[in-house]
Amino acid sequence: VVSGAPLLGIHAAVNQKTRSGQDCAPGERITPEEALRCYTVNGAYATFEEKIKGSLEAGKLADLVLLAEDPTRVEPERIKDITVAATMVGGEFCYERE
Repeated sequence: VVSGAPLLGIHAAVNQKTRSGQDCAPGERITPEEALRCYTVNGAYATFEEKIKGSLEAGKLADLVLLAEDPTRVEPERIKDITVAATMVGGEFCYERE
């Protein structure tokens, strides 16, 4: 069971390890890019909201997070440790890390 925190879910999908570090379904691992799509484009599609969210396009909601590091470029084991640098809701910053 994985937390509802997106970065922890992405970390779990990419690494497929238990909390103690043992392999758990290594054949089910997906790439960081695939995991990000699951939380963005595919998530919006699953809720029939792909026309208003899920990707960065003109006219769509601008609800997003800016991460301190790129989850597609860090070591997979470090994805869970990436911090949120800022959050935007409706195109306006509502959180900025100091």
